[in-house]
Amino acid sequence: MIDAIDRLRNNIAGVFLGDPAAIDRVIVCLLARGHVLIEDVPGVGKTMLATALARSVDCTFNRIQLTPDLLPGDVLGVSVFNRRSSEFEFKPGPIFANIVLADEINRASPKTQSALLEAMNEATVSIDGRVHRLDPPFMVVATQNPADFEGAYPLPESQLDRFLMRIGLGYPTAENEARVLDLRPATTAIHQLKHALTHTEVLELQQQVDDVRLDRTLAEYIVGLAHATREHEELRIGLSPRGTLALAQSARATAVMEGRDYVIPEDITSNINAVCAHRIMPQAQFGAGRSVVADRVLQEVMERVEAPS
Repeated sequence: MIDAIDRLRNNIAGVFLGDPAAIDRVIVCLLARGHVLIEDVPGVGKTMLATALARSVDCTFNRIQLTPDLLPGDVLGVSVFNRRSSEFEFKPGPIFANIVLADEINRASPKTQSALLEAMNEATVSIDGRVHRLDPPFMVVATQNPADFEGAYPLPESQLDRFLMRIGLGYPTAENEARVLDLRPATTAIHQLKHALTHTEVLELQQQVDDVRLDRTLAEYIVGLAHATREHEELRIGLSPRGTLALAQSARATAVMEGRDYVIPEDITSNINAVCAHRIMPQAQFGAGRSVVADRVLQEVMERVEAPS
């Protein structure tokens, strides 16, 4: 299966010319059955990366452009009365796809943001007393501008906690930016992108991640990291049990990316910032300052808790 992952990585890299680590992060989220939040300034390729991932797998894909006037029914779907049958029929919304791009998620109202919670956590949608299941694989790739940008609503902690990872992209290197000018991926290359993985291969890779062995000592290491955040003097809220599950699953997916069927400590530490920084809450820091404090605290936690050899 390592060949399949290489195909996927190379396919995305053909149109997304930014940080290769960001490509690996979104693939880890796909394999781990998680959702990813891509946060950065406008124009650095957030939507490009998300679209390239979606077009690289042979799965259904919908894009939702989040705006302040968008309603929950515009995302989830609505029940419409059929005069012929005298019954209400459910018309599914764009959330009913294998990969959903929620573009500029923090421009939607809190009410619309909350409509995604059940789908992201349970892979179900409840409308008019009926529960509709979402077909696997199901993944939300959301993009957002920094919280201090005009017209943005900050995501509540409950919404952030549904994302396996929150990542940033940064600016491309001068060499890659020159390649962007030559390639013009937004107008040509992205539309010519072919599938690199089939629907079946995605499901098989996800199952392979579930089968990766996590040694007892490594499970205790993850729990030790979580408890260290809960006891840290600079944090008001530490890592939750959902966060420990997310860290373990991302470590398993990273092991599969490296061609292993067992987790090593580096699989955990390499993911801790992307998985945990948005789940912990400093005492009195907001906006960009919150992220800086969270990253520093996690670094301190890794120094305090000894990793198994």
